[in-house]
Amino acid sequence: MAGQDSCALDESTLRQLLDDVRAGSLSADDAVARLRRLPFAELGFARVDHHRALRQHTGEAVYGPGKTPGQCAAIVAELLSEQGGPVLLTRASPPQVDAATSAAPGATVTTCGPHATVVWRPAARRPARVLVVTAGTADLPVAEECGAVLGAYGLEPTVVADCGVAGVHRLLASVDDLLEADGVVVVAGMEGALASLVAGITPAPVVAVPTSAGYGAGLEGVTALLAMLASCAAGLTVVGIDNGFGAATAMARILA
Repeated sequence: MAGQDSCALDESTLRQLLDDVRAGSLSADDAVARLRRLPFAELGFARVDHHRALRQHTGEAVYGPGKTPGQCAAIVAELLSEQGGPVLLTRASPPQVDAATSAAPGATVTTCGPHATVVWRPAARRPARVLVVTAGTADLPVAEECGAVLGAYGLEPTVVADCGVAGVHRLLASVDDLLEADGVVVVAGMEGALASLVAGITPAPVVAVPTSAGYGAGLEGVTALLAMLASCAAGLTVVGIDNGFGAATAMARILA
């Protein structure tokens, strides 16, 4: 059965394994058997990466689209079969959520528009102050995905919604929060100008997420993406269109 002798290896697990060998409570042969499956476990339809936490200090994520509910459930169960860091299922459909949470109870499910983000074993809370700022209400599904992933990594974000540049006074009401933040994620569609404005105010690292919200010339997020990439605000980091997961992971790694 997949997972019976797997080793979801993060740094603490590796140290414990070595300590057990040194103490004599685990034989060298048994340690080798556990390590032999690294860096992945073979499920036939997926090679599940048990080595990622050791390499990157971030949790593993299962991307829902294109997978059957059963495949999502099996991958999540394999990842949870040993001690380790957070496990996430992203962009999950209702059947995928049902299958995965039935196989692995105890998850937190966050609805993000038509999809959901599911988190098991969230990391301990960290003291960093992170803001997720949206240009409009239509950007909230991407912001909700970002917030759920930040929470999985131990960062509890504050969402500041509907602060687009068409009414810039709405953003200026939160200037003190921007100045005190340790990190800011800006989620914006349309022309994407909010990212440049925020990055010109806060000293914190800013990660920008272009969204597909907008009319014809918005080109389903391409206009916002290009505007953010062409920003005159120095040091702005930009991820792909609607990629709240990527923005949260980037921020977690920046603040590590």
